[in-house]
Amino acid sequence: MKDSFMYLSIQKKYRWQAVLLISFTIIVIIACLYTFLYLRHDPTYTNLDRRLEGMGLAHPLGTDHLGRDILTRLLLGGQQTIGFSLMALGVALLVGIPIGLISGYKRKVIDRIFMRIADGFLAFPDTIVAIVLSGLLGPGIGNLVLAIVMVKWVNYARLVRSTVLSESQKEYILIARTNGLSSIKIMRKHLVPHILGNVLVMASLDLGKIILLISSLSYIGLGAQPPVPEWGAMLNDSRPHFQSSPELMIYPGLAIVVVVLITNLIGDYLRDHFDVKKEVQR
Repeated sequence: MKDSFMYLSIQKKYRWQAVLLISFTIIVIIACLYTFLYLRHDPTYTNLDRRLEGMGLAHPLGTDHLGRDILTRLLLGGQQTIGFSLMALGVALLVGIPIGLISGYKRKVIDRIFMRIADGFLAFPDTIVAIVLSGLLGPGIGNLVLAIVMVKWVNYARLVRSTVLSESQKEYILIARTNGLSSIKIMRKHLVPHILGNVLVMASLDLGKIILLISSLSYIGLGAQPPVPEWGAMLNDSRPHFQSSPELMIYPGLAIVVVVLITNLIGDYLRDHFDVKKEVQR
């Protein structure tokens, strides 16, 4: 009874945070999808006669140094940055989770091979490895996503592997083996539900890092290439005009900060949420 009351009180404490974060997330998604329904300006159309205009009815956020509408490019840049970040995260999960499951459950030679590969990737920071791989693959948003996947799948594989190693020694797994369940059914019915919480928390915290990584590498020319609107590339294009028109860098920079902050807060909320459940169960 006491544990249930504690759980409910903590749930009420975080409920308003969840509502606020979900609202912000919906606003960001609607803003980025807005251009699919109503694209008033061509994001790549240049008009030097209207370069560096201020806010107005025709251009709510003004125009950049080439006369392109900033709002349109900002919204399409959100689709590029957030969309490719989600793609990289999704592929990393699709690669890392099965490898971690098989490695942790089967062990032996498969586990040893995986550990050697993982140790090689984890010997250096993620950002350094991503920069090196992006440089080897060549500039382009597709190659950048591939480089991030090659870096990030290891973290999820190791997380899943450690959880599977812990759970596979418990009695209910031994009973399932005794009853003749196949390895695939054991992993799907018994092990996957135990890893989803940890993977969800890690993925929500990792999304902000991937957004920053894509934006930063696009800023130095390894990601999206002009004239594709992308927040990091927009920062790079606006850098020479920072003294005269600082808003050209402020808008995409602020968009990156807000979205990363939202993803980090969602990750913190999910982490606290799952920790509360574990605490109550004890």
